[in-house]
Amino acid sequence: MILPFLWLLSSSLKTELGVFRYPPEWIPDPPQFSNYFDAWTTRPFALYLRNTIVILLLNEIAVLVSASFCAYGFARIDFPGRNIWFAILLATVMLPGIVTMIPQFVIFSRIGWVNTILPLTVPFFFGGGAFNIFLLRQFFRTLPAELADAAYIDGASEITIYWRIMLPLAKPALATIAIFTFIGTWNDFMGALLYLAKDPSKFTVALGLTMFRT
Repeated sequence: MILPFLWLLSSSLKTELGVFRYPPEWIPDPPQFSNYFDAWTTRPFALYLRNTIVILLLNEIAVLVSASFCAYGFARIDFPGRNIWFAILLATVMLPGIVTMIPQFVIFSRIGWVNTILPLTVPFFFGGGAFNIFLLRQFFRTLPAELADAAYIDGASEITIYWRIMLPLAKPALATIAIFTFIGTWNDFMGALLYLAKDPSKFTVALGLTMFRT
């Protein structure tokens, strides 16, 4: 697994011709450290990185809070139609993103969100994704019900049990979701292309890297 990373690092220190030289050389001679300076200054890469970090932070907060709220409700609160609503939620996992892409774009375009980061962040505040809810729900269901029962006896509210007891115990699942959210947001090229392509000042890293293609 480390070889592709080493080759990537080696190629970053080569000239364009050196990358395709055969037989390949692992140690560039001489190393082109100026490549890093050129990459940082040719395009406003710092701006792309800042935009990406802003979207990342918003999405992490949105997903962890909203997904955990929904998952706790499905796992611990017995409300009418709980299983039916959960089945409908799981059914949305079978919808590929390409199916909902055009309807979403039409909606966001009509409300004036194109060329803003809102389409890339706001939807995550409403549930955080079916897979994330499913993962957290299953984790919450493995926690002993006696913990919540003891808290009820002590006068704790549902919100207190969620925030003070269940959420701290769900740190492994929350960390997993945070990693998945980070990877998905960092690599989100299509979303940035649809909603940010007309305004270079809002480019993310995924979209900005396409400017280096030759």
